[in-house]
Amino acid sequence: MKIVAVILGALIILIQYPLWLGKGGWLRASDVDRQLAAQKAKNGELARRNAGFAAEVKDLKTGTEAIEERARYELGMVRGDEVFYQYVEEKPATTLAKTR
Repeated sequence: MKIVAVILGALIILIQYPLWLGKGGWLRASDVDRQLAAQKAKNGELARRNAGFAAEVKDLKTGTEAIEERARYELGMVRGDEVFYQYVEEKPATTLAKTR
């Protein structure tokens, strides 16, 4: 009778192994769930970024203000009826003490 109980116990343990540690087991399923949540968060972030890019593209296609702003700040362009002034701040002169 003890031998039958030991064999049945061993079989129960062998049946439980794939459930917990196998390819489709609980540990693997929880790991896949964690990876899925991380990927969904990343996809949400990328979707927000893409929406911002789409809005910027729409603005550049439909309006001239965005194009003018980019031309001014990125390319340093001015309109024909404007005069460009550039102010340069002077740095204070530094004096070095001579030691002899």
